[in-house]
Amino acid sequence: MSRKRIGFFTRLLDDVPAPERYRLATAQIRHAEALGYHAAWVAQHHFNGAEGGLPSPFPFLSYVAAQTSRIRLGTGVVTLTMEDPVRVAEDAVVTDALSGGRLEIGVGSGGTPSSFTAFGRDFADRRGVYDAHLATLRKAWVGDALPGDNRLYPAAAGLDQRVWQATFSVGGGIKAGQDGDGLLLSRTQPRPKDTPLASLADLQLPIVEAYHANLPSGVAPRILASRSVFVADTRAEAWALAEVGLRKVAQHFQSVGHVFPGDTLDDLIFAMDCHVGTPEEVAESLAADRVLDHATEIAVQVHSVDPPHDFILRSIELFATQVAPALGWIETPYPACLRAAAV
Repeated sequence: MSRKRIGFFTRLLDDVPAPERYRLATAQIRHAEALGYHAAWVAQHHFNGAEGGLPSPFPFLSYVAAQTSRIRLGTGVVTLTMEDPVRVAEDAVVTDALSGGRLEIGVGSGGTPSSFTAFGRDFADRRGVYDAHLATLRKAWVGDALPGDNRLYPAAAGLDQRVWQATFSVGGGIKAGQDGDGLLLSRTQPRPKDTPLASLADLQLPIVEAYHANLPSGVAPRILASRSVFVADTRAEAWALAEVGLRKVAQHFQSVGHVFPGDTLDDLIFAMDCHVGTPEEVAESLAADRVLDHATEIAVQVHSVDPPHDFILRSIELFATQVAPALGWIETPYPACLRAAAV
């Protein structure tokens, strides 16, 4: 596999109250920065704290920006269909300014259908609304006049060149390619009813191919593959924590279209597309993922294992110091004497 930028992704699901979730996630991102990670990504989820702990990513990323200096900060994703696009444009510009130009903007059209009602939106209309809102974002960021002859302040410094589109579909891959944006691929996605045991690569490689086929001439591809990765010092430790975490969320995964071939931990790991184990085991598992051959970046997240904070920190470290170098994705990260302990 070729060199890749590595990132850390979090849905902020630590089993603690919200303020502590934000503190722990910040510590995890600081730890990732100290280990040489290129980017940190956060997900936006409304209302249900068990599925995602962050409804407002821009305030959180501004807070993280004040405690970091180099790591890029990304939204993975803002559910653009439920947002006012002018406010997203403004919030992103201010966050980018406060971070010193480190913001990456991931956007998507999906989200939990029940959440749309609270925002006065119809889930069935999400594709058309998404396209219109994304067009407004671009218009604002390139300095074009908005209704009333208004222009964005402060001006966006190249944010329109840092857009990433998330998708589960070939159609979404086509649009991301046509727009010249980055492509965000999920850590997992529901399987079609006619191929319930398809691999994640079976679903995502056609999206990658469509993206490449539609990129404008001269535009370099940007493909970020998010993956569920939990690395521990021993196999027993990794599997014990995976047993707890994956069984906790198995019923939810089944409800959204995942099919489990059986009830063993191996079956759960397969169905939820997880890479779990020692550094050697995780490296071997990731090497078999055909999508990663095409990715320019990979973002690792511990969901849905969701171990305690100290194990998350250790997994971040083991991935950077052993797994990614073993796969040839990065050089050996910063020496231990330069790493700051994030606690």
